[in-house]
Amino acid sequence: MLSLAQTSERKKIIHSSGRSSPQEYVDLAQHQYRINRIKHWDQVSKQKEKPRQASRFYHRLLRHYYRFQTAQGLQVLEIGCGHGDLLAALKPSLGVGLDFSSNMIRRAAAKHPHLNFMVADAHDFIFRHKFDVIVLSDLVNDLWDLQVVLENLARVSHPKTRLVINFYNNLWRIPLSAVKHLGLGANLLEQNWFTPHDIMNLLELAGFEVISRRPFILWPVNFPLLTKLANRFLVNFIPFKWFALTNLVVARPQPTSLLSESSALPAVSVIVPARNEAGNIEDIFKRLHSVGSNTELLFVEGHSNDKTYETISRVAVRFPQTKYKLLRQTGKGKGDAVRMGFKEADGEVLMIFDADMTVPPEDLRRFYDAIVSRKGEFINGVRLVYPLADQAMRFLNILGNKFFSLAFTWLLGQPIKDSLCGTKVLWKSDYDLIADNREYFGDFDPFGDFDLLFGAARLNLKIAEMPIRYRSRTYGETNIARWRHGWLLVKMVLFAARRIKFI
Repeated sequence: MLSLAQTSERKKIIHSSGRSSPQEYVDLAQHQYRINRIKHWDQVSKQKEKPRQASRFYHRLLRHYYRFQTAQGLQVLEIGCGHGDLLAALKPSLGVGLDFSSNMIRRAAAKHPHLNFMVADAHDFIFRHKFDVIVLSDLVNDLWDLQVVLENLARVSHPKTRLVINFYNNLWRIPLSAVKHLGLGANLLEQNWFTPHDIMNLLELAGFEVISRRPFILWPVNFPLLTKLANRFLVNFIPFKWFALTNLVVARPQPTSLLSESSALPAVSVIVPARNEAGNIEDIFKRLHSVGSNTELLFVEGHSNDKTYETISRVAVRFPQTKYKLLRQTGKGKGDAVRMGFKEADGEVLMIFDADMTVPPEDLRRFYDAIVSRKGEFINGVRLVYPLADQAMRFLNILGNKFFSLAFTWLLGQPIKDSLCGTKVLWKSDYDLIADNREYFGDFDPFGDFDLLFGAARLNLKIAEMPIRYRSRTYGETNIARWRHGWLLVKMVLFAARRIKFI
């Protein structure tokens, strides 16, 4: 980083030569911009030793929202880390904070000696290490060239990296100026004032794909009752969400397909919960062909009264080329069966396939291609795109599915057209993270669908939808009790709203 003396010398060189390139003027302007910012933030660092009440409460809210977006124990890089309080709150296994203010870094290292801090500029730092999460909190409005910074961050990202950014709402220009004038916080120099569209466009130009965007903090001052009402509830609804102080965007590197790579394709485990499905077992063995480098079938039989367990054992003998496991469920419910199968699975890709055969087993190839091509990290089947086969779904069930589709799209921040389709596909490594963080939601889901959807959304996995043609049963009866389970689904929506939306 150049000193002020070097800057003066550079001016002399430019003027003495009588000619300078456009790039030299850009470099000089950027350098002067950087020097002014460093001086400003060095001074702010002293003020942050004793922050004003408004500023302290705002940053406490930010830490709360970032903790929700980021699982503990990951490798986290924060650019513009300040005193390191946000980075420390995320409890990373490896935490690295960068800031170009040496005063900020000195204070951060003293406060959080278990983390790693260094003086560096976001525009030109160099790392060989790749991080799981990269945080830019209240930074993008202060940068000289956000696109250059994002392109730099792409070099320290791997395919599963999550970039988490929050930035001020343009509508808060005047209120923040007033706060600054009163000395209550928001000590800012001239800002870029990006719109959400600007940020999403720059992310795309730099090679990132936006997963979700949410408004946060409608009321940044701690007033009992009013603050909770505004920040937990009202900020999630129109028109209040338009006036939120900050927008939080989560993005991932734009995907590249594993299908084009020379390495071996990942193996697959297909989990088949089976209760009273004896008449479908032979067709499953006949029609469910191998995908990937290797495919195993895991049947989890759940207290059947039609000899499903015995039928699986008998039919499997006739298909010696098929790798399979047969488990007898000890608990109850499809969710319990799915978790039991996932625990015993050896494959890198996990698939759920309902034994009622209402989803053709041949369609699993599409789900596999979607996940290995990284079109999504959680592939969710959708039954409500193509016309349904006669008697495949009752009219009230269709209405219920459409209602829950709208509800879960609003809750999770990603399109969810069909929350109850039994066919779902994800990476085993992602499922392990969902399982590790399950205590946040608890063991409440007898179906298994919502446990996975909620967990995937909280981990910011990219959810992709796979339309399928839904068929009628040819054997047996549905295990779904329309009214009892419908009421249970309503309770799940309310529960999820409290744990995901109204945080």
